[in-house]
Amino acid sequence: MRITNSYMQSQFLAAVAQMQSNLARTQNQISLGQRFTTPSQDPVAAGNVNGYSLALAQSQQFDRNANVAQNRLGLEDNALSQFQSALQSIRDLALQANNSPMSDQDRASIAVQVQQLRDTLLSIANSQDGNGEYLFAGYASQTQPFRLNATGAAYAGDQGQRQLQIAVGQTVADGDNGSIVFEQIPTGNGTFQASALAGNTGSAVIGATTVQDPSAWDGGTYGITFTSPTAYEVRDASNTLIASGTYTSGQAISFRGVQVNLTGAPAANDGFTVAASSAQGIFTTMQNLLDALGTATGSPVGTARLNNAIGTAINNIDRALDQASNVRASVGARLNVIDAQSQLGGNQQLQLKSMISQLQDLDYASALTNLNQQMTSLSAAMQSYTLTQGLSLFKYL
Repeated sequence: MRITNSYMQSQFLAAVAQMQSNLARTQNQISLGQRFTTPSQDPVAAGNVNGYSLALAQSQQFDRNANVAQNRLGLEDNALSQFQSALQSIRDLALQANNSPMSDQDRASIAVQVQQLRDTLLSIANSQDGNGEYLFAGYASQTQPFRLNATGAAYAGDQGQRQLQIAVGQTVADGDNGSIVFEQIPTGNGTFQASALAGNTGSAVIGATTVQDPSAWDGGTYGITFTSPTAYEVRDASNTLIASGTYTSGQAISFRGVQVNLTGAPAANDGFTVAASSAQGIFTTMQNLLDALGTATGSPVGTARLNNAIGTAINNIDRALDQASNVRASVGARLNVIDAQSQLGGNQQLQLKSMISQLQDLDYASALTNLNQQMTSLSAAMQSYTLTQGLSLFKYL
């Protein structure tokens, strides 16, 4: 076979092109710090890296969701803490107003303080996060949830509870709607409530109400009627006699597993109702308290009405404090879940990054050695070709 100069040139050029390509690839690897830059350079490793990268991106998105939920829940917990403090201050003022030495003018001054604290409660209920979204509006986070009206406040939010995914198959609520926190508050002692009839002419006042036997309480509506200042009857909604007895101030009237303590002197035909607790908003409770504080007494009957109204408000404030505590406990539990999942997610991300690094990151020592070898080989090839190009038989003739 005859080896021509053109054949030698083409073979040399092809070899040099391949060597330059290899050299360029190595230089690119070193500049980027990666073993491969296209899937074709290492299809198996590239496929694995792609899978790990998708898992890493998903885990990082879960982290971002967790941070959003954590921030909003932290703001909610802070708002509820302030809510409890303001409520406790209102309760203290109500107790102060319920003392006998207080005059109508004193109670009017207390009413001004209660009104200011009520406005503080409204501001808390309309709290916003850093993005201007309302914490207690449910899904309607762009809508101000509460506005005052004649009977308390109207709720303009919805019943939704936004969920954020913080892991595969795991979501967490990033807040609570205002209906749950501020509206759906049980009245009385949480099981039943006792109320004085508006037409009472005596001075009897409702005291402590307790549940002795929860299994005996049927959640019905009952009336306690005084047939005389010293005798009473208890009848159900169908007017069936349930219990009767002789009344002594401070004694407990017991029936259907519950007790109602009364103090003072009832008049004949005075009455009290006992019914299952219902839901009442905190702003309705505040308005009822303000109305009671603005009522003039002037007589034992008026004082009894005031005491019963304020006592009812205090019971309802206690239930609102319980509600806030329960919601805060739920918020704390969710924050614990987020903390635990964030730690797991962080460990997972470190592992995924390590696996990606093992597959993709460049071994610089090996790459630099390879680069030197390739440069030496290319230089030697060029010198060799130069020498062989100068060979000719005519030099020896």
